Amino acid sequence: MRLRLVTPDKDRLPAFVDALERGWSPDNLRGEAAAREALARIAEDADAFLAHADDPEGRAGNVTLPDGATVPRLPGLYRWLWDGEFCGLIGLRWNNDGPQLPAYVLGHVGYSVVPWKRGRGYATRALAMILPMARARGLPYIELTTDEDNIASQKVIVANGGRLLGAFPKPQSHRGAPSLKFRIDLDSRAFNGQ
Repeated sequence: MRLRLVTPDKDRLPAFVDALERGWSPDNLRGEAAAREALARIAEDADAFLAHADDPEGRAGNVTLPDGATVPRLPGLYRWLWDGEFCGLIGLRWNNDGPQLPAYVLGHVGYSVVPWKRGRGYATRALAMILPMARARGLPYIELTTDEDNIASQKVIVANGGRLLGAFPKPQSHRGAPSLKFRIDLDSRAFNGQ
């Protein structure tokens, strides 16, 4: 089956839970702590957890940064990568006041593929599929960041038209690692479907 982006739903929730229980995390910065929090939220109220997959107003509560600080959530949406099985997720976030993001948000898009599905081009395809959604939100571009040593993620971004803006240290709230910032321009980009 080919890769699709699907809105998180109750039928697929057990596969998401299984991935969390197998050690995958939806947050590559917070790792295991983020996985435990997701499992706890699902156990407390699975319907509420799923309802937050599409949060165009940013009302789902605060976000916890890697250093433990909490900050306001931006509007956004999450999609699960699905090839007949759960493969990972991709998220898009934006600022309703324009394309600039607050300093605590490192990029418009974040993605993570479960380890047992890596190497299949799924992250590259998922990023390509979310670009029309970003354009539909009125974004002229998206910015993405990756650690300097994350060559696989850099290839995903470049394959989707990303151009390097430069190197920078992540803020201390994100552990200060050396990182790279990329931009994908959306205004002139032709999208070949979802």
